[in-house]
Parts: sequence; structure tokens; C-alpha cells
Amino acid sequence: MDEQEKKQPSNFMHSAKSGAAGKGERSHSHRGAIKEESTPKDEATLLAEKQQELEKTNAQAAANLDGWQRERAEFSNFKRRIEREQAQQRQVLTGEIIKKYLVILDDLELALKNKPRDGEGAAWAEGITLIARKLQSVIEAENVERICENNVPFDPNLHEAISNEENADFESGHIIEVVRQGYKLGERILRPAMVRVAR
Repeated sequence: MDEQEKKQPSNFMHSAKSGAAGKGERSHSHRGAIKEESTPKDEATLLAEKQQELEKTNAQAAANLDGWQRERAEFSNFKRRIEREQAQQRQVLTGEIIKKYLVILDDLELALKNKPRDGEGAAWAEGITLIARKLQSVIEAENVERICENNVPFDPNLHEAISNEENADFESGHIIEVVRQGYKLGERILRPAMVRVAR
């Protein structure tokens, strides 16, 4: 009786251990199988999602860059246009002011055509010459150019004809003499030159 009682617990413990071991093994192998099946699927899904996010981000970045480049180009064009308009406006204002001084310069040059060569009048004439040169240098400092060439073809954009004459020394249509000098500022004619033209 004692021997049987001793054997039973031993068998019972062995059976329980076997059962527990078997159950643990089944449980462990079952979890491993689930893990092995689900992990690749989850990684593929995650990779696809990240790829979509990356593509979306790249597309957004490209759109932002394109928009920024367009805005920068538009701003550069706007800046250049404003600078060009300001330069043109400055040139117009400068021209309008200089035109008022051209009349004074004309009078000075006209006075110097018959200037006295000696005596007190010569010293006076020299002073007037210096004033005329100073005024001329101020005008030229503003990039104003004279239109004063003789024996060049008549150009209605640069010249204003006051006479049309027969002259054997000049070709037909050429300038015989500049009676009053013209002036231009850049491409803008401040005043055409008054000229005599050969016929």
C-alpha cells in the first residue's frame, strides 16, 4: 500500500510535467508561427506607407520649389522694371532741367562769336568763355551729348532744317552748317540741331 501511494504521486507529477511541457511547446510554437506569418506582412505594409509618404513629401517639395522659383523670377522682373522706370523718369527730369540751361548756353556762345581780341573787352570775353565752358562741363557730366557735326547726312530725328541750299562743296542731303547745336540725353533728343542742308 505504501509503495503504490509513493508511485502514484510520482506518476502524477510526471504526467503533469509532460502535459505542461507539451502545452508550453504547443503554445510557443503557435506564437512563433503567428509571428513569422504576420511580421513580413506588417513590414511590407509599413514600407508601402512610408514610400507613399516619401512620394507625397517629394511632390510637395517640388511644388514648393517651383512656386518659390516663379515668385523669385517675378520679383526679379518687377525689380528690374521699377529700376528701369526710375532711370527713365530720372532721365526725363534731368532732360527737362537741362533744356532750361541750354538757352543760356546758346546766348553765351552767341556772345562769344564776336568777342573782342584785345583791350579790356578781351579780359571780359575770357571770363565769359570760362563761364560757358563751366556750364558746358556741367551739362556733359549728366551724359548730355552735342549734335553739332557738319557734312553728315541729314537725319530728321537729329536735325531741324532751316534752309535747303545749292552748294557744290557738299553732297545733296548733307549738313552744310549747324546754326544752333542740338543735344541728346541717351537716346532721347532734348533739342534737334538747327541746320542748313545741301540740295
